[in-house]
Amino acid sequence: MRGVRAFHLLFGAVLSLSATLVPAADAAAADPVPAEPGIAQLHEDIRAGRYDVRTVESHYEGRIRSIDRSGPTLRAVLEVNPDAPAIAAQLDASKGARGPLFGVPILLKDNIDTADQMLTTAGSLALVGSKPAQDAFIVRRLRESGAVILGKTNLSEWANFRSKRSSSGWSGRGGQTRNPYALDRNPCGSSAGSGAAVAADLAVVAVGSETDGSIVCPGSVNGIVGIKPTVGLVSRSGIIPISASQDTAGPMARSVADAAALLTVLAGYDPADPATAPLRTQKPIDYSAALDPHGLKGARIGVLRQYAGFHEEVDGVFEKALDTLRAQGAVVVDKVEIPNQDKLDADETTVLLYEFKDGINRYLAARVGTGPRTLADLIDFDLREAAREMPYFRQELFTDAQAKAGLTDPEYIATRDRVKRLAGPEGIDAALAKDKLDALVAPTLGAAWTTDLVNGDHFLGGGVSTPAAVAGYPHITVPMGAVHGLPVGLSVIGPAWSESRLIRYAYAYEQASAARRPPEFHTTVAGE
Repeated sequence: MRGVRAFHLLFGAVLSLSATLVPAADAAAADPVPAEPGIAQLHEDIRAGRYDVRTVESHYEGRIRSIDRSGPTLRAVLEVNPDAPAIAAQLDASKGARGPLFGVPILLKDNIDTADQMLTTAGSLALVGSKPAQDAFIVRRLRESGAVILGKTNLSEWANFRSKRSSSGWSGRGGQTRNPYALDRNPCGSSAGSGAAVAADLAVVAVGSETDGSIVCPGSVNGIVGIKPTVGLVSRSGIIPISASQDTAGPMARSVADAAALLTVLAGYDPADPATAPLRTQKPIDYSAALDPHGLKGARIGVLRQYAGFHEEVDGVFEKALDTLRAQGAVVVDKVEIPNQDKLDADETTVLLYEFKDGINRYLAARVGTGPRTLADLIDFDLREAAREMPYFRQELFTDAQAKAGLTDPEYIATRDRVKRLAGPEGIDAALAKDKLDALVAPTLGAAWTTDLVNGDHFLGGGVSTPAAVAGYPHITVPMGAVHGLPVGLSVIGPAWSESRLIRYAYAYEQASAARRPPEFHTTVAGE
């Protein structure tokens, strides 16, 4: 635990120095923005004139400098948007109607296109010389909502789809992201920077993306809320792809309320993404309407014991969470199993290899400027720049994907159809139907492991993300407690397009449990 101790001692020293230089009263007067403000509080304070948007933006730039770039040096943020101060000033000067995310500082995972002064690189040095031609669809929606795009977050390079032995949160461009609860622990990935940044209050909310686990895993180990939506609820156009059948962006926030507000803005029909076609004729949903503190009453919740039992202390926290669900009026059905879950992994990997090759070739061809145009070019770049790009792990997934044929290959079509059927209709849907359930719950995974650049990630247990990821179904993680000071999350999973229902359950649980605790930036050592 020496890394944990060093982190807390260093942060304590930074705080002590700040207190010496600026008396507490003067510091409060100089920076009126409270710790960990939610979207509703931010809006209330701005309306009341306690501070303006420019003050909020400056507050978060300051936190990134003192926490992310120095002090504990989380390496969660790759770059701050140089346009952010001007955007904030424009919002302060605006006299028209205010959007739902007016003045809210938001960080974007660095696989989400922005056609501004920032780069979009998936953490790879290979894309530093090229840029996207336009904003991603969801970025346009965020700008229209009044959000302040504050910067780009570090991630597992190529969203953790380069090597079979990678360390989550490491990229050639940004180095290794650290978990704010314990500096030597891993933030999980690939949305590692988004999770760590929100947990450390470097922004109000962030956008992550998931193919399998990359929102819910960093959500769980960083003690925040993550929503992996139904594939097709949120447009993927302008997001560096892995899988056409599994990729989705989603909200990461410190509360279910903030995650719901962000999802309301992100969700919507995009003609450029065929997966969003079901939304074309549907009225937009305000997911904040699902925030009912009594929302668990009468809900039938199935317990996925097959994803527990890997750590006795995680099990203890999980049992307490189940007690809370019962106390809030839920009917807890114990135990439930998802059929076929042991048949998904190999087929999932095969599908991802085919889809990554096709998707990345299409994406790279549309970039502006110099740089790789194909997956083969990326492989060659990494070989030339091995000292910078591959100091710890290689690119086996890249080379495996390059060996695959196109999406008309019979192997691909048969495997894709089979695995989606096993995960969805014959998996999650069958488990729900068997006991007339509304949702399924399980521990998201265990506490954060010690980062190991030599051997890569080492998960202790869990793995509940895969069935929902392969099926394309929604999955929410919400803080349920801690093990030796390290957060663990409760997963809530449902059928396709059931986001409102899952948000209702997650919110009712969150309000009753009050399980989240922010990182303790002082000299207390986790586990002591």
